[in-house]
Amino acid sequence: MELFAVPDVPEVRPGDDLAATIRDRVDLHEDDVVCVASTVVSKAEGRLFDLADFPAGPRAREIAANLEAVAGEEKDPRFAQAVLEESVDLLMESPFLLTETRFGHVGVNAGIDRSNVPDHDLLLLPKRPSESAERLRADLPADRVIVTDTCGRPFRHGQRGVALGWAGMQASRDWRGESDRDGRELGVTVESVVDELAAAANLLVGEGDGGTPVVVVRDFEWGDHGGSDNLYRDVEGDFVRQAVRAWGYEHE
Repeated sequence: MELFAVPDVPEVRPGDDLAATIRDRVDLHEDDVVCVASTVVSKAEGRLFDLADFPAGPRAREIAANLEAVAGEEKDPRFAQAVLEESVDLLMESPFLLTETRFGHVGVNAGIDRSNVPDHDLLLLPKRPSESAERLRADLPADRVIVTDTCGRPFRHGQRGVALGWAGMQASRDWRGESDRDGRELGVTVESVVDELAAAANLLVGEGDGGTPVVVVRDFEWGDHGGSDNLYRDVEGDFVRQAVRAWGYEHE
């Protein structure tokens, strides 16, 4: 397959027609996968806010005070309030905030961004990224769209691209019941294709000021496999989440 960034994407503003912006800059094929950074999706959807929009309640002030004690630097309780309002579950509150968003993604600070936001303090993730992907798909010649973001991973340094929402394809490719080269039946292998494509796209999107938030994946073939949309683990079977909940951070 081939990946290439869509050139000359301008600064996206609230209310902009993001699909038209993409269509005007690239000749898309029907079977392309269009990977769009959540940053520009959020901007088009008006998910820009200021800290003043989140007056801090008692819980947010408590969290900010604890983080300040750990980090040794001032923490704004209004940011903690924004994180709380964007989350349905607070897994860790020290030494950083690890939360579950309303659409199931687990990440630091509910994915709230403070970079590449020229006129505001905060950029929140799209409310429902798969619905965002579906709207883009409806207005693009391509049949498959992935809304991407970057986040860290347990047990490894560094960030990588992940899928927040998708449309026109299933999230995971299921290899269970198929055989390896020695004829052994695969029993557990479910491949998170949308995450893999998001990570590949992120190599071109980058993390700085490159201005390439849209990447086209061409000639990706799903193959003769089953699939599912079960990207996020159920809480009952997520043993890492259970362990994190039971763990408490101690600092001197």
